[in-house]
Amino acid sequence: MSRIARHIPLAGIDLRRSGPQLLSVQLYSWFRSAILSGQLRPGSRIPSTRNLAEDCNISRTTVITAYEQLLAEGYLEARVGSGTCVAASLPDAMPARPPLTSPSGGRAVTVRSSHGLSRRGDVLVSHPVRLLSADTTAPKPFASGLPNPDAFPAKVWTRLVAKWWRYRRGELLACRDPAGYGPLRHAVAARIGAARAVRCDADQVVIVSGSQQALDLIARLLVDPGDVVLMEEPGYPGARAAFAATGASLVPLPVDSHGADIEDVPRDRRLRIAFVTPSHQYPLGATMTISRRLALLQWATRTDSWIVEDDYDSDFRYQGKPLPALQGLDTAGRVLYVGSFSKTLFPSLRLGCIVLPPDLVQPFRRARSIVDGHSAMLDQAVLADFIIEGHFDRHIRRMRSLYSERQRILVESAREQLKGLLDVKGAAGGMHVLGWLRAGVSDTRAAEFARRVGVDVSPLSACSAFRRPRRSGLLLGYAAYSPDEIRAGISRLAGALKQLARYRPIRKWTARPDLNGPVNTST
Repeated sequence: MSRIARHIPLAGIDLRRSGPQLLSVQLYSWFRSAILSGQLRPGSRIPSTRNLAEDCNISRTTVITAYEQLLAEGYLEARVGSGTCVAASLPDAMPARPPLTSPSGGRAVTVRSSHGLSRRGDVLVSHPVRLLSADTTAPKPFASGLPNPDAFPAKVWTRLVAKWWRYRRGELLACRDPAGYGPLRHAVAARIGAARAVRCDADQVVIVSGSQQALDLIARLLVDPGDVVLMEEPGYPGARAAFAATGASLVPLPVDSHGADIEDVPRDRRLRIAFVTPSHQYPLGATMTISRRLALLQWATRTDSWIVEDDYDSDFRYQGKPLPALQGLDTAGRVLYVGSFSKTLFPSLRLGCIVLPPDLVQPFRRARSIVDGHSAMLDQAVLADFIIEGHFDRHIRRMRSLYSERQRILVESAREQLKGLLDVKGAAGGMHVLGWLRAGVSDTRAAEFARRVGVDVSPLSACSAFRRPRRSGLLLGYAAYSPDEIRAGISRLAGALKQLARYRPIRKWTARPDLNGPVNTST
């Protein structure tokens, strides 16, 4: 009898190697169905990835990919000393649906729905996302992309909210401009013009419900099925999901220490959009050089393509002044600039902005009026006053100092406790740092071991859609955590990585194009 048979019945697992679905998708679907049907009961221990891979004669990476999706969705849970088990509290039952797999060979991957959804709908609901539970009160170190909630000037915000409801509520109830509240658009245009060298007037600004909605609107309006979209590799998974849902072909845009490089991209007559994070590349942290910025702008003009610039956290720069935005160099109207207030203020503030070339303003206003009308007017009005009265810039200055100190504490703690396990170096800006694992160590396994001890780190491979990175790494956010939380988290992470080193010999993993990770869509 196999070792697996002592844990769960395997009679129902039928993996079709010649079928259209990847083995990891099939394995995920089988476990999900078995859990929802009661075949696997809450608390039941499931086999290790090694045992299941051996018994099914498949790659261990395939099993890990399926397990990680089940863990992210809450069907499985990792227990210290007990391995991986069926979750005691299961998500609501719903029709089984495999996760979206990564594009391969530059082609968009869609999964045919058997539940009546469109192809676009199936891609949207199938893409791996990290959904925070409703009872989540505080993030665990080192979840990235989260600002410090305790340092936010809540009293100021509360005073502004009360002022609007007491004296000006009639304006809140009457305004319905799909482009957003007029004074907020003027305030945003003035601020990003001064702080980020963005060249625009208020009429080019559209207020949206977070940068993810901005990306969704851009994808809907500018991309047709079969169009080619260049995505930074590695890059932001949320953008990848938005553009994949259109049926576009996703092609990697190489990134190195000088940022994205358009020169290495093959010429294609259907090239439509290049998505970039030039001021602080996500996740590697590189800054695009001026020569590459100019080359990218020349490419967009020559090919009649668009550039989407995601300026997600550039206010937080700790060495020198914030860098000018790419949009400020654009003289041909090819750049769409996307910004977010969720990272600078607080995550539940679902407000962001798009700065559009003049020719796109009216189409986007019309589309926004159809999609959801407009963002919440009270939040827009309060944010406008928050910026106009100077509270926003004062808050940013305080957070730069606070986050810089927290990054220093994280790097020093990592140097003391993670030596030989994770090489963590400081960054010139942003809200996370990247730590490099030893050669041959899987970042997905490292993240899994970290979760078992209450540490939330993101594997670098989750940001790679086309190929596994040459080196494995972990993303460590630090902005939301106190010095004591950072030091304690580093200590627990060190224990997890030491346990991983004892768990199995260090060896290289086989690269798989279908490996993908959860996406944080909180921007």
